[in-house]
Amino acid sequence: MGDKTALFEAFAQVGKALGNARRLELMELLAQGERSVEILAAAAGLGLTSASNHLQVLRQAGLVATRRQGTKVFYRLAGRDVAELWALIRQVAAAHLAEVDRARAAYLGPGDVEQITRAELLRRIRDGDVTVVDVRPREEYAAGHIPGALSIPVDELLDRLAELPEDGTVVAYCRGTYCVFAHEAVRTLLAHGRRAMRLEDGMLEWRLAGLPVATAA
Repeated sequence: MGDKTALFEAFAQVGKALGNARRLELMELLAQGERSVEILAAAAGLGLTSASNHLQVLRQAGLVATRRQGTKVFYRLAGRDVAELWALIRQVAAAHLAEVDRARAAYLGPGDVEQITRAELLRRIRDGDVTVVDVRPREEYAAGHIPGALSIPVDELLDRLAELPEDGTVVAYCRGTYCVFAHEAVRTLLAHGRRAMRLEDGMLEWRLAGLPVATAA
């Protein structure tokens, strides 16, 4: 019988790769779609060298895959199972660590933003009585979005309020459960007289639930 240590060391390589907050943030970004190193670095607030080093650790652990286009290297999650793993890490942490609730409140602000479930949103989309707004950056919207959703990145929302109906309900969504963009969007909309809610989670959970996803050129 062989030494089981080598087997558990192989398992540990995945755990070690995940044991860094900046690498988890990169996984959160990659769960939205394929990105170049340059875009990932800018989105995560990292230097190019630092982002590349973190991505190499994730690649060596088999969590991300790459492709090259000219001089650019593009990264993506290695599979749906990796996205599911990232979602499960968050669920386990939220269930067992009080620090998650404290950090969430400090990051997302007070719990004053009304939420809507995926099931309810789907029903209201079918009934045609809701406007859905994707407030993520454009490249994330292009990689995959809720069918029929408008792309209005959160930093453009104030300038584009006229594109949204003054009556009816606007539902904003972003990357996932812990994405701040939708919270900010709803607070902005409410402050300007719109009826607004946020999707209770986001695009990661929508994909993992097997719901329809549209893409844009």
